[in-house]
Amino acid sequence: MPEPVGPRVIGLWHAAQPRLNWRRQLRASLRDFLVLLRQFRLTLFAFAMLMLVGTVSFVALYRYPDAGQRLDWDGALYAVFALVFFQLTLPLPENVWLEALYFIIPIVGLSVLANGVVRFGVMLFNKHARKEEWQVALASTYRNHVIVCGLGKVGYRVARQLLDFGEEVVGIERDPNGSFVNLLRQMDIPVIIADARQREVLQQAGIEHASALVTCTEHDLTNLDIALDARELNPAVKVVMRMFDADLARKVERGFGIHTVFSVSALAAPAFAAAATRANVSYSFYMDNTLLNVSQVTIEPGSSLVGKTVGQVERELDLTIVQYKSTTKLDLHPDPNLVLQGGDHIAVFAELATLGKLNALAKRK
Repeated sequence: MPEPVGPRVIGLWHAAQPRLNWRRQLRASLRDFLVLLRQFRLTLFAFAMLMLVGTVSFVALYRYPDAGQRLDWDGALYAVFALVFFQLTLPLPENVWLEALYFIIPIVGLSVLANGVVRFGVMLFNKHARKEEWQVALASTYRNHVIVCGLGKVGYRVARQLLDFGEEVVGIERDPNGSFVNLLRQMDIPVIIADARQREVLQQAGIEHASALVTCTEHDLTNLDIALDARELNPAVKVVMRMFDADLARKVERGFGIHTVFSVSALAAPAFAAAATRANVSYSFYMDNTLLNVSQVTIEPGSSLVGKTVGQVERELDLTIVQYKSTTKLDLHPDPNLVLQGGDHIAVFAELATLGKLNALAKRK
């Protein structure tokens, strides 16, 4: 089940990522127009030729029955356009070719209009009817962005976090009914509904201009396949891979030179193990072969830590205090000379054994 996201949360994400500016909208609209122009090129060409032949014919051959005057170009073009809709603005000519045009232009013109010209106009201005094509058009305007492939729970959270970091994001999701597709689109993230294993899909997402690619599908080989294709299309792109098999993750790092491969089991195992201990561990991960932990500790009044400075605690216990919070102050870089008081809260970065000592010292004597 997707996590609940209400209107207030959506509003916060809109504030985090600015609305699409008019330049991007204009570039996307131009790109969309060119795509439609290629799609309807034969129909539009046929209609243009019909108007050209009719206009030239009327200018060259038509004479007013009474005065014998010629038509100017404006009058001829208007007459031909009116004929398309069976509107007669000029008397029937005596010229055989022009008489034939009086019957040919309405029949051919209306069939061409019905077949393509009207549909071209509707599709050009009705973006909702062409939602997926419009998403591709938007994605084509991005530069130095991050492409997230697989918009399940992990991919959704990655995309949201990237917005927090001020990055621009383009998403790719195979399932059109994915739980998070519409949520991400409401955050102004273009989401392309397609299989990211197809190179043309990566190109639609702008892989040649992307700064990074994150693969978050639930299949290791799919993630690897996408990553390798991305590297071929853009050798400079940074690739971040999600993998379930820790051994495969290490082999991919060594064999393919992708040094940002994360095993889900390797990331989750230390967090589960540390959470089962008595230490109040918020996050855990391995740095080489050392398990490091982030923990929040409350200093109780009368404990051994009251009256000590931040620097003293760090030196004596060999840890790092990364956040200090009191009733009146929040500091992400606490001064080493800051004196700790009862009721203060600190966030520390340390090994598990050190956290055990810290928790013991933080309790009331």
